[in-house]
Amino acid sequence: MQVEKTSLEGAIILKPTIYNDGRGYFYESYNKLKFGELGIREEFVQDNQSMSHKGALRGLHFQKQPHAQGKLVRVISGAVIDVILDIRTQSPTYGKHIAVELTAENKHMLWVPAGFAHGFSTLEDNTIFQYKCTQFYNKESEGGVLWNSPSLQIDWRVKDPILSDKDLLLSDFSDFISPF
Repeated sequence: MQVEKTSLEGAIILKPTIYNDGRGYFYESYNKLKFGELGIREEFVQDNQSMSHKGALRGLHFQKQPHAQGKLVRVISGAVIDVILDIRTQSPTYGKHIAVELTAENKHMLWVPAGFAHGFSTLEDNTIFQYKCTQFYNKESEGGVLWNSPSLQIDWRVKDPILSDKDLLLSDFSDFISPF
C-alpha cells in the first residue's frame, strides 16, 4: 500500500496494492495491523454506505466530542470529489481544506481524523460511497459547515448540486465556532 501525505496534518491518502487477473481484481481495503503501522490505530465501530445520484453533495459534516468520528472513506462504484476541512482551532491549517478524487477505478481511500468536517460531491450516477467510522453516530453531536461558504473557495466540480434541507441550513464558515 502506498501512502500519500496531504497538506493537512493527520489526513492521508491510501493507495492499495491491486492484484488484477483474468477474474477481476483483489485488494485489502482494511487490515488492522497494516493500518496500525501507518499510525491509524483507532478501532472502527460502524460502517456506513450511501448511494448518490450525479450532482449530489453531502456535507460538510462532523460530530462533536465525545462522539467525534475518524473516517476511512472510499468509493465502491462511481466517483466523488471528497473534501475535508480542518476545524481544529489549534491546528496551523485551521480553515484549510483539501479535495481528493476518489473513484471505483483508482480505489484510493482517504483517512479523515476526528476534527475535520467532511463532505463529497458525486461525479457519476449511482455512486456508492463507503465509510468506516471510529465512533457511533450520535444525532445530538451533529455539526456542519455550509458547503459553499465564500471564504472556503471549495471547487466541488458540480453545478447546481442536489442538497439536503439540513445541509442548506448549516452555518457559513465565517460565522462558525469550532468545537475542536
